[in-house]
Amino acid sequence: MPKVLRIINRFNLGGPTYNVAYLSKFMTPEFETVLVGGIKDETEDSSEFIVEQLGLKPILIKNMQREINLVKDYKAYQEIREIIKTTKPDIVHTHASKAGTLGRLAAKSLNVPIVIHTFHGHVFHSYFGKLKTAFYKTIERYLASQSTKIIAISNRQKEELVEEHKIGPIQKFEVIPLGFDLNRFKENQEEKRKNFRELHAIPENAVAIGIIGRLVPVKNHKLFLKAIKHVLDFTTQPIKAFIIGDGELMNNLKLEATRVGLGYNKPGEKHPLKHLHFTSWMHDVDVAYAGLDIITLTSFNEGTPVSLIEAQASGRPVISTNVGGIENIVAEGKTGYLVDVEKEFDFFTKLLYLVTHKTERLKMGEQGREEIIKKYSYDRLVNDMKNLYNSLLQNVR
Repeated sequence: MPKVLRIINRFNLGGPTYNVAYLSKFMTPEFETVLVGGIKDETEDSSEFIVEQLGLKPILIKNMQREINLVKDYKAYQEIREIIKTTKPDIVHTHASKAGTLGRLAAKSLNVPIVIHTFHGHVFHSYFGKLKTAFYKTIERYLASQSTKIIAISNRQKEELVEEHKIGPIQKFEVIPLGFDLNRFKENQEEKRKNFRELHAIPENAVAIGIIGRLVPVKNHKLFLKAIKHVLDFTTQPIKAFIIGDGELMNNLKLEATRVGLGYNKPGEKHPLKHLHFTSWMHDVDVAYAGLDIITLTSFNEGTPVSLIEAQASGRPVISTNVGGIENIVAEGKTGYLVDVEKEFDFFTKLLYLVTHKTERLKMGEQGREEIIKKYSYDRLVNDMKNLYNSLLQNVR
């Protein structure tokens, strides 16, 4: 049985953790997997419960952390080398940037026959200045040359990595979309909706609008706040807005909400006259989707955002900036609206339209629901990865 060493940056709440968990659990018995991960950042919520629920026991490397730290990074590199020496994997498969750097360097130093890396996103724009971005591109180009295969999670991401950022030749790349257990997002929706709306004192006639994710600069939450204020200014339709997540910008976003004229409830509060709710992280996001009516995303840069997949599986329309691989998962004008990130007023008007047109909102929510569940199921993810691994192993043999 071929052995896979799977390495992820850290077990934080999001798509990469779900995907490494499903791949580690469900590629048996054809493949034996050893799962390795770093520790979460203090601004993030842990998602170790995801791997624990699947009965997985990952190896944790405390020195592999989000921020660059040469001393800790070198110690983490040495720990990965020791794990490789002990486990003797046929395949080392890394997920996301820090694990991709340390894991691939360690694997090549020990002549692991197959080295694969998955880009769950990238930091080649909207994260850093020109010099730092150029530095990261240089590192990734070298690492790509040392990789057997590189996985992009959407066709658009592959185009960006190959054509725009010149990370590696096109033949190095394979597109394998993310995969999830999406059935829970269509089950018991009426009960979940009732529970969420009662918890947050949402009137029956109010339209609930949400954005879900880390509170960091690249997610551009200020656009969400401005859009909510615009809707309030131009309709008498009652609305409630929810920022679900946490991160380094929590306090800044509360200040920004006050600046634009939005009163807000902190976690646990439900003042009826305040239109905005900060909830922090929620593990039962399927309940949130059921209670919300519209899901938004305002990012400057994305890979394949999990929130938009989950929203559509829940039968909710979405409005998003058109960045990264989003155009591969949202059918423009059918399951949602995609807006140029620079055209804020377009975002405002599309959101206002859905708020004030219930029939169109419900129609959009139902269109493509089954298709998204089929396209992004973990069964499909596992089968795609098995096929790739087997083809690469045949070449080695």
